[in-house]
Amino acid sequence: MNLLDINTGDTAWVLVSAAMVLLMTPALAFFYGGMVRAKGVLNMMLMSVVTMGIVGVLWVLFGFSMAFGESWHGLVGNPLQFAGLRGTFDIAVGADGHQIPLLVFAGFQAAFAIIAVALVSGAVADRMKFGAWIAFATAWAVLCYFPAAHWVFAFDGYVAEHGGWIANTVKAFDFAGGTAIHINAGAAALALALVVGPRVGFGSTPMRPHNLTLVMLGAGLLWFGWFGFNAGSALSAGPLAGLAWVNTLVAAAAAMLAWLAVERIRDGHATSLGAASGIVAGLVGITPACAVVTPMGAIAVGVLAGAACACALELKYRFGVDDSLDVVGVHLVGGLVGTLAVGLFADGVLSGGSAGLFYGGGLEQLGRQAIGAFAVLAYSLVVSLVIAKLIDMTIGLRVDGRSEATGIDLGEHAETGYDLSKVQYSSYGVAKSLVLPASPASPVDATNLSNTAADLEATR
Repeated sequence: MNLLDINTGDTAWVLVSAAMVLLMTPALAFFYGGMVRAKGVLNMMLMSVVTMGIVGVLWVLFGFSMAFGESWHGLVGNPLQFAGLRGTFDIAVGADGHQIPLLVFAGFQAAFAIIAVALVSGAVADRMKFGAWIAFATAWAVLCYFPAAHWVFAFDGYVAEHGGWIANTVKAFDFAGGTAIHINAGAAALALALVVGPRVGFGSTPMRPHNLTLVMLGAGLLWFGWFGFNAGSALSAGPLAGLAWVNTLVAAAAAMLAWLAVERIRDGHATSLGAASGIVAGLVGITPACAVVTPMGAIAVGVLAGAACACALELKYRFGVDDSLDVVGVHLVGGLVGTLAVGLFADGVLSGGSAGLFYGGGLEQLGRQAIGAFAVLAYSLVVSLVIAKLIDMTIGLRVDGRSEATGIDLGEHAETGYDLSKVQYSSYGVAKSLVLPASPASPVDATNLSNTAADLEATR
């Protein structure tokens, strides 16, 4: 199929959607950055940002080819077929008048690969060496994400003649990445948290988010970008994209309300952090199901995902696993809920006849969903454990105790997220550092110094 067959409207929609999905990684940096203590905000944000560089380059070199090249026994694509994205410039993909350039499809999928890897970082906030994260992100993208994307997204005859085993043999539905992205990343987060170990003071010292305004900003931008994530996966500007868009809206809304209800019943109050987390839980849950459930089904998926994820967060304290920013509780649990919910709520009219249990389809599709979900979970968990152990035995995963105590921003990057030094301004608006005397000149000065020290400590 050549480029004369492309649909310019569909191409424009996929390009816009790709930009929206790419925006989700900086949004994740805000979301995660606000949830950590002030002394680790830059490191947390940089872990997301550097992933854009790592995975962006790997995807062009051979990642897209591993994910969508001609399949080897349904397990992985030929890494040389589209190496360097050669062969993608003059080919269109799609059908029935909805063709888009293969290069555009490759760019769209690159944004998925980037955020899938970045999600894992939230489990190891405040304590993982930056170099170790770069090594882990590189190895995990190659050994876990690229193969899993092939299993789930590479349909026979779309890009290559033969695709992945989950999509074509098991026939599990995963419209936009509940298994390949969220379950995959959640399992990796669990493995990495187990190997790195908990933060000093975990379970006994409060480690509250230092900036909930950043968290809310990140959640809002993630919700916006997720419309490109889900509706863009239709790869055309038509009814299917419209259904995915509406389902993405209503599932996140329902999940937020469900999470807040759980908080109110369990803790006696609803929180802004709960609202933001509920939004993300609903978005995760609806991702695999957004094209095969009705809007009413999407509400049900959202309620299940919001309530289940809110309850799941308590488990990390029970088992002593420091999943710092609840990647396991939201992405692994939410991904499982959403993937299995397809087997319950899929409408046969929307899914090509493979209806869910509550729509008269029996247990068949639920079984397919379970095979796809738990296969990705098991594979990612085992391979992630091996990668983490190997890095730990070579360069080491964890920062030293001094860096963890004083702040990973200073220890790893020689920077701080907030300059809290006192500054005075001249009448011309020129900033001058205020030099404090060796001993306070007055009781007022001493009080100010004491308050400043307390403020600095409170942000850690």
